[in-house]
Amino acid sequence: MGNIDPKVLKEAQAIMLEMLVKFDAICQKHNLEYWLDSGTLLGAVRHDGFIPWDDDIDISMPVEDYRTFAKIAQSELAEGMFLQNKTTDPSFPFDYMKIRSDKATIIEFHEEGKEVVYHQGVFIDIFPMFAINETKINHLFYQYSFSAIRFFSAKKFNCSRIRKFLKKSLERLHIGWEKKNGTNVIYSGKMPDVAGAFDYNAIYPLKKMKFEGIEFFVPNDCDHYLITLYSKSYMEIPPKEKQTVHACEMRIEK
Repeated sequence: MGNIDPKVLKEAQAIMLEMLVKFDAICQKHNLEYWLDSGTLLGAVRHDGFIPWDDDIDISMPVEDYRTFAKIAQSELAEGMFLQNKTTDPSFPFDYMKIRSDKATIIEFHEEGKEVVYHQGVFIDIFPMFAINETKINHLFYQYSFSAIRFFSAKKFNCSRIRKFLKKSLERLHIGWEKKNGTNVIYSGKMPDVAGAFDYNAIYPLKKMKFEGIEFFVPNDCDHYLITLYSKSYMEIPPKEKQTVHACEMRIEK
């Protein structure tokens, strides 16, 4: 766990929650689907809100809705919020997109001591998701593709073409959202640190769950989702030395 002032973290979490409320409103206005993911979903289930030391919000969206949101976000987001991707912020180093806030800044460990020119506001991560046929071949292909994406993402030399090819290969497996039985929902590969294959019927129909006292959409079977991501012991509080954070510094902008 980092050394962020708990008061600053609480203020930053309040800012991120405000962003999530506004994101939810945009999605409902345009009939876009999303669900809480990763540590945010775990926080909703285990803590009824933020994991006490968590410093971001994680969201997943069907890839079609993800693309629609990317097109409308700049005109829909409230003042002080910024959609960040390689188009809106060319120096941004990642392939997925974030919503950033001007109200607080986060310096992540991988940015420490570096000259960073892209927006560093506290953020919501948004991950695009695919639906694929649930076959052994597809499962193995998904596993090996993610391993390769992670391998080439860690290399210091430019491997963007290889990563792009691998991600396009995963995208070709996407069959759409009509076929429910025998379908897995997978991460797209744009975020190499996050991987998992979930039963379609464990995600849909989406339901609502309270997060910090406000209802947001979550997978229908959160237990299946969290076991897939973490383990059957996901409800156990990890020891302090294993309480993972992104930030080495956070500050509230006055």
